[in-house]
Amino acid sequence: MALIASLVLMVMDFRFQQLQYLRNSLTVALHPLYLIADFPKTASSWLSDTASTREQLQSSNELLKKENLRLLARVQKFESLQAENTRLRNLLDASLKVDDRFLIAEITSVDLDPYRQQVMINKGSASGVFVGQAVLDADAVMGQVIQVTPLSATVLLISDATHSIPIEIVRTGERSIAIGTGRIDSLELPHLPAQSDIEVGDVLVTSGLGGKFPAGYPVANISSINRDTNSGFAHVSATPTAYLERSRQVLLVWHNDQTAASN
Repeated sequence: MALIASLVLMVMDFRFQQLQYLRNSLTVALHPLYLIADFPKTASSWLSDTASTREQLQSSNELLKKENLRLLARVQKFESLQAENTRLRNLLDASLKVDDRFLIAEITSVDLDPYRQQVMINKGSASGVFVGQAVLDADAVMGQVIQVTPLSATVLLISDATHSIPIEIVRTGERSIAIGTGRIDSLELPHLPAQSDIEVGDVLVTSGLGGKFPAGYPVANISSINRDTNSGFAHVSATPTAYLERSRQVLLVWHNDQTAASN
């Protein structure tokens, strides 16, 4: 009977479309069941796509991070090369002020303890360097050579407590001696009378007296003045113009008398 009823219904539906409304109603009613049945497959596909997209994003992010680090490293190298190029240009500009021979050297080691303010450079007697030779950076006087080997030399900085350099105050022409204090940022002028015409900010240059340092090179700027009327002298401090703690290249100078002697 069920078979006959099914055949009758099929024929009626095919010939007269009598069951179309029922079919549509059943389709709408069963649609949620289709969705529930298909949910595992849909969810699995969505999770797979999401995981794949996440992995791609993470991979892309890692690549971007690495590329960013590489570019930052290149920028740092570029800045370093640019700074070194600037230093070399400044040294070249400084050398143009010198009428005689000059030689550029590199600082290889630094010793800046309170009892010894020295640096070592990579030029020595094989390059003509000699004890007592003046050493400059791109801005001012740094010190003088105190020891020489064939391939290196030791430079005593002007800030060393045992170092002294004859100076002249540019504004007034008054001469004195600048003595190291053992501090990298300070010199003293202990022999100026209290009534001396000196001011904070006055520029000190080499006077040329003594024959070791060519005249006219910057040494320091006066930073403080304390006039002691009881002793009759002024306590004067000055800040070195050279970058004693930062310079990497230096300039070794031969002035006229030294050039003539070496010839």
